[in-house]
Amino acid sequence: MKKLGGSFSGALRTFSFWIANGTVGYRILEGIDYRSILLKDASAMEQLYAIFANVIELDDNGVVVNAKYAERRAAQWLRRYIDRSYEVLPPFEFWEVELHGPPPRVDPKRSTTIPCDGEPGA
Repeated sequence: MKKLGGSFSGALRTFSFWIANGTVGYRILEGIDYRSILLKDASAMEQLYAIFANVIELDDNGVVVNAKYAERRAAQWLRRYIDRSYEVLPPFEFWEVELHGPPPRVDPKRSTTIPCDGEPGA
């Protein structure tokens, strides 16, 4: 079974770190404290990650080739979400902002549902 690998894992980890410490999309979001907004609006956080995941590309060896561009597009969306006068260039394509469905509740590799913390049987 294929795995995304270390390059994607590193890109996702770094993107998450930048979101958490307030430096994602540095120039685009410079001086804007977006973290409180993301903590209050889970759908904004969901959209931010969706854009990053939709835009990121891997080469034939599974190495990320456009992490900064994926970060930039996510940051542009967040800036527009906060500041309606901000113009996103180029405008978003549908596939960049698409929210894909969640994974199945039961992992195909497992025969039973693994409860989350706080659920019965956890």
